[in-house]
Amino acid sequence: MKRVANPTIANSEFAARRERVMRSLARDGNAIGLVLAGDADHSLSSAWRPNPNFEYLTGITDEAGAILLLDPSHPVKARRAQLYLRPLNSELERWDGFREPVSAALKSRYGIETIMRTNSFSRFLLESAKRAKRFACLHPFAPHNAPVSADLAIIRESTARIPGSTIGDQTQLLPSMRAVKSAPEIACVQRACDITAVGFAAALLAAKPGRTEFDVQEAVEHAYKSAGARSTAYNTIAGTGFNATVLHYHANSKPIQAGELLVLDSGASFGGYAADVTRTFAVSGKFTPRQKLVYDTVLKSQLASIRACRPGAKMSEVDAAAREVIAQAGFGDNFIHGIGHHLGLEVHDADPATALEPGMIVTIEPGIYIPEESLGVRIEDDILITSGAPKVLTAAIPK
Repeated sequence: MKRVANPTIANSEFAARRERVMRSLARDGNAIGLVLAGDADHSLSSAWRPNPNFEYLTGITDEAGAILLLDPSHPVKARRAQLYLRPLNSELERWDGFREPVSAALKSRYGIETIMRTNSFSRFLLESAKRAKRFACLHPFAPHNAPVSADLAIIRESTARIPGSTIGDQTQLLPSMRAVKSAPEIACVQRACDITAVGFAAALLAAKPGRTEFDVQEAVEHAYKSAGARSTAYNTIAGTGFNATVLHYHANSKPIQAGELLVLDSGASFGGYAADVTRTFAVSGKFTPRQKLVYDTVLKSQLASIRACRPGAKMSEVDAAAREVIAQAGFGDNFIHGIGHHLGLEVHDADPATALEPGMIVTIEPGIYIPEESLGVRIEDDILITSGAPKVLTAAIPK
């Protein structure tokens, strides 16, 4: 892949996103909003990533425990967006790396004028809460069988201390914002897709009888990193034979045998944005008549769904377009999942549960799975909704 300048998202875009949230908070009685980065487990060596809402509003990916406080009615404009970072800890930094002190340089790098340490957070939150007496939940509510979300726990504690304070629900605001991508975001997803194309080309060379599923995984992931990705967007699925019928197969350990199909579901991550692609290969280079029938049915259904990806369409309608083709071919009971999902900072990105509109990116991934025949086919592409025809961001990957 030809190397070109990496797409980036400017601090001005993050600032504009925060301003949009604060305008919504202002309309909700000048409510205070909290967005938490989340904590890292320092006993683990795996990479930490912040809550995607925090990353979306700040672009900061290396400050575990950080808190963004949004106070649209603060009399000092520079304090309407306040960023709180964990205190410096020289002992911990010997293990995890140096962290910068709060300085003009740090404020410039993050594009936020007011940065303090989290040991000051309670005092300044109370100051804002006494004035506003209104909070808004921005993080999704926790499932019924889990503890309340971290922001709601803080908000409840604050409202208990301030008589007359109230809580509003703005949990759909950030999903609706994140669903419609800006031009720089689309460029990041496109770069992730282009890198994924390099990986799939490498995988095709490795997907031969006598090799293993893990050889395919290693080939695709090595190619991603060589092409500029730091990581995969999710765990690669490389299933052959019966394993191709298992949707979330991850062992990737079986030897590849002649005559089998390989379902490869993988995607690179670039700039925090994910690609999500699936292709089905005949490892011997040619489909059997039965395999070709199933493959052609899945491909026909996918093309029907992609054509349905127009502004105003609902994902249920896009799903129905594929399901009709598959059912007419007699495989209706073998399409056992939904047609796709939104794609962005998360592989299964924030879903506003609204009709499609320009700037949204969705996956289209019909499949047919016949375990008794050890036959599975899935084809998945990443689709940008435009004002006209949908754009296939993964068109460079043959299918």
